[in-house]
Amino acid sequence: MQLTSFTDYGLRALIYLASLPEGQQTNITEVTNIYGVSRNHMVKIINQLSRAGYITATRGKNGGIRLGMPASQIVIGDVVRKMEPLQLVDCASCSISPACRLKKALHDAVQRFLQELDSYTLADLVEGNTQLYEIILSEPPVAINTQ
Repeated sequence: MQLTSFTDYGLRALIYLASLPEGQQTNITEVTNIYGVSRNHMVKIINQLSRAGYITATRGKNGGIRLGMPASQIVIGDVVRKMEPLQLVDCASCSISPACRLKKALHDAVQRFLQELDSYTLADLVEGNTQLYEIILSEPPVAINTQ
């Protein structure tokens, strides 16, 4: 299974926000620069994460983005469920659909995948990860990927 870039960068944005010192805000431009993704794409991602409550976004001169809840309460499986279209195949027009067992096998596989992700919180991915902090908090911005 491969996550869409939308979900991938959503998780990366959360990792970045969780790596910041507690209470510190950032902005979409900083997140965009860290990961080299287009600003338009990141705006859509941040909007989705904000609607789900994972990020708090404040507009205006002193505005910014930060985690909307403690990293220990953000379950990775839940984030993927909210960000990712999890239907792997479209069986609607398939002629063998009534007899096919592939749909169930794929459904079961996705459930096991999500169950594994449910065993991790955002805090599990960032707390005590010195190497991550060094990379995220001291690296110069990367070139923007316009794809």
